[in-house]
Amino acid sequence: MSDSTNPWAKAVAGNSALRFIDTNLRGAGQVIFQNNPLTGLLFLVAICWGAAIAGHPGIGLGAVAALAVATTTAMLLDVDEASLRQGLFGFNGVLVGAAVPTFLATSPAMLVILVIGAAVSTVVMLAVSNVMKTWGTPALTFPFVLTTWFLLLGAYSFGHLPIAAMGPPTLPLLAVAPSAPIAPLELLQAWLKGPAQVFLINNWISGVLVVLGLLVSSRWAALFALVGSAVALLVAVGLGATAESIDAGLYGFSPVLTAVALGCVFYKPSWRVTGYALLGTVFTVLVQGAMNAAVAPLGIPTLTAPFVFVTWLFLLPKAKLAPHPHQPIVDGVVGQRGPKPDGKGG
Repeated sequence: MSDSTNPWAKAVAGNSALRFIDTNLRGAGQVIFQNNPLTGLLFLVAICWGAAIAGHPGIGLGAVAALAVATTTAMLLDVDEASLRQGLFGFNGVLVGAAVPTFLATSPAMLVILVIGAAVSTVVMLAVSNVMKTWGTPALTFPFVLTTWFLLLGAYSFGHLPIAAMGPPTLPLLAVAPSAPIAPLELLQAWLKGPAQVFLINNWISGVLVVLGLLVSSRWAALFALVGSAVALLVAVGLGATAESIDAGLYGFSPVLTAVALGCVFYKPSWRVTGYALLGTVFTVLVQGAMNAAVAPLGIPTLTAPFVFVTWLFLLPKAKLAPHPHQPIVDGVVGQRGPKPDGKGG
């Protein structure tokens, strides 16, 4: 549907408040490369649902608040209007807003650093994008990773930032593989939790909502998300990951992002691209395990760092694969990560 016939697009064009809401919803959608406000809305619903079911609604509120703060910061910094309208300065903020209340206990100080972190994520996005333009690659979610790592590490030094769900720092421990086969229902739920864990949500219904959000924007993205989560699950089970990690979908979220990024965002879908994306997806699981061990002495989570590093590695070779028509880089800095503003998927 074109902007001329899309009622929402017409309403947004004539109303600054709706335009701000639309920009933020697109920012939420851009977490998984979708420039679509309905996708973003479904992603936010998935976050809020999972957070509420877990008894921690603050995670949902933090994600929404941080999204607005990150977008507002971008507006105040007078960033490129096209990139702003596509939501490219909101997606890192969403993740910062979900991560901080997930790992730190609720307190006035936590709320302050959540807002600061959301604003800083926009600055870091600009900084990382300027660095990565040298190699023609996007920043991805590295601004979220870097900003959140600093916030969480800093919590160990401040008494008013009590830690809720990470650490303590420890040397890597040998994993204990499940002693019995995991039940089929648990495997099904773990598969669906992979997409939800992109937003740090351990809930399979949220995972379904995330996939639906992808589906309304891009069938390819929904397919690659499901395949990426399934491949990650098979690899994790086959290599003997712990039952707790498998059940929570903790080996699924970075592979989901890698599969979508390589399979249908930065390259045009084909059999060769699919094979390339699957290789990257499998490698992301291995990198996830490596980084789990690497950051254990620091007492912080890996977040989406495995996805970032693997996707950079698989984009940098400039393999002879047809680039996706929705180019992720504009003027070498920050550009469209997903479908065009009319919401048509890849």
